[in-house]
Amino acid sequence: MKIIIIAAIAQNGVIGTTMGEMPWHVKEEFAHFKNTTFGFPVIMGRKTFETLGNPLKGRLNIIITNSQNFSFKDDGAIVYHSLIGALDYCRKANYEKIFIIGGREIFLQAIPFVDEMILSFMKFSAKGEILFPEYNETDWQKTEEKIFDQFSVCNFVRKGRN
Repeated sequence: MKIIIIAAIAQNGVIGTTMGEMPWHVKEEFAHFKNTTFGFPVIMGRKTFETLGNPLKGRLNIIITNSQNFSFKDDGAIVYHSLIGALDYCRKANYEKIFIIGGREIFLQAIPFVDEMILSFMKFSAKGEILFPEYNETDWQKTEEKIFDQFSVCNFVRKGRN
C-alpha cells in the first residue's frame, strides 16, 4: 500500500488559516486534487473535515480526531482516534494507495510513514497561519513536475523505497 501526502502550498509555506480555510481558490488545482484522489481513501484531521462540510464524494473519508465524543454517521466517512489505527485499517482492507490530505498535524504525524508526496507549489504567497511542516528534502527524489499557470505539481518519492 502506498501512503501519499497530497497538499497545495503557497510560496510562503501557507496551507491554511487558523479558521480552517484554504486562502485561495484555484479551480485547476482543485481539479488536480480530485482527479488524483478519486476512488482512493483520503485521511484527514477533524478540523480539515469540518472545513469541507461533507465527505468528499467518490472516496472513503477517514477522519482522525483525539476527541472521544466526535462521531460522524455517513457511509462515506469513518472515524479513527489515531493515524496508526487508520493506516492499519487501510492495510487490512488491502487498498492500493491512500492519500493524506491534511491538515498540518496529520501531515506531521504522517511524514515518517509516507512513500510519496504530491505537492502543488502555488506561484503566489497567501495570508494564513498554518504552514506545511518542514521535511528533510534530501530524503526525497523529484520524479515528475507539471507546470500550470498558477502552480506547479511536483511528485516526490522517498529515496530507498520502490
